[in-house]
Amino acid sequence: MQNDVWVVVPLYNEAEVIGDVVSGLKGEFTHIVCVDDGSTDGSAERARQAGAVVVQHAVNLGQGAALQTGLEYGIRQGAAYLVTFDADGQHQVADAVGMVTLAREQNLGAVFGSRFLDKRTHTGLLKSVVLRTAVWFTRKSTGLKLTDAHNGLRVIRRDAAAKINLRQDRMAHATEIVLQISRSGAKWAEFPVHVLYTDYSKGKGQSLWNSINILIELMVN
Repeated sequence: MQNDVWVVVPLYNEAEVIGDVVSGLKGEFTHIVCVDDGSTDGSAERARQAGAVVVQHAVNLGQGAALQTGLEYGIRQGAAYLVTFDADGQHQVADAVGMVTLAREQNLGAVFGSRFLDKRTHTGLLKSVVLRTAVWFTRKSTGLKLTDAHNGLRVIRRDAAAKINLRQDRMAHATEIVLQISRSGAKWAEFPVHVLYTDYSKGKGQSLWNSINILIELMVN
């Protein structure tokens, strides 16, 4: 068990799956904090029942704000490393474990999950084009040559996490994290991950149109 790691799970109306997500994480990680971002479906209670610590926002503030709250909470609890992990079941616990191991072995400030370093993840042609456009934009705006700019699975070492101050509450926060880690000078790497797109996760915001909206928001901000 990884006792010096806190897994941060932004949570908004995921009562159907959050129990399984937390239970899966508990097999490898002692500490999970779910930041309930104003859910109305009982997600917070399901997360607690599965063994997570739950921190709640009184109203929905957006995923960026939930991540900021979770990172700050983990730092206060003494985390050496923080893992950001989606609540909808599309991330794999084994990938998170591998990313923490890589961060430890290579003394990295951050490890970014990438869907495009192997062929396990099937995004579809149009979604892939949109995501790779976001990668190009992120490279131009941050200087980090990532292959996947909007993957929510990350490992961030305590010192690098302490320098993150997210202001983009919605989905553009993903590029903001990259930018702030780039400016911190932290050493980083990517890790191949398998993102599992289920009918449920697609219905919760992983559609092509949502990807396009993220890209538009990124460029506007």
